[in-house]
Amino acid sequence: MATLTVEDASDVDGVTPTFTSAAGGGDQALNDGKTMFYVKNGNVSPITVTFATTGKVQGLDIADTTLAVAASSEAAISGLDPGIHNDSNGMVQITYSEVTSVTIAVLRAA
Repeated sequence: MATLTVEDASDVDGVTPTFTSAAGGGDQALNDGKTMFYVKNGNVSPITVTFATTGKVQGLDIADTTLAVAASSEAAISGLDPGIHNDSNGMVQITYSEVTSVTIAVLRAA
């Protein structure tokens, strides 16, 4: 499992995201609720990216959050509630249905 670096995207001139290959065993990244996860799928098949949840409601597990990324496409998600998604280290755990030709960038705007 790789720990992804969160890039500062608050510069008014913009930012060119740095993409990292998705790890077969999953990735993790710090999440403050303003973190954006930007996934590129260069694969010929669609993939699902899963963001684990650690929260419970009345003792019941909250379903994981998923992001569908079409073949040869890109998608992004943000606003993951830290109280639901973060582990005890402030990290969200990320897994992928496929990692071949899949990259991810993690951004945060102020």
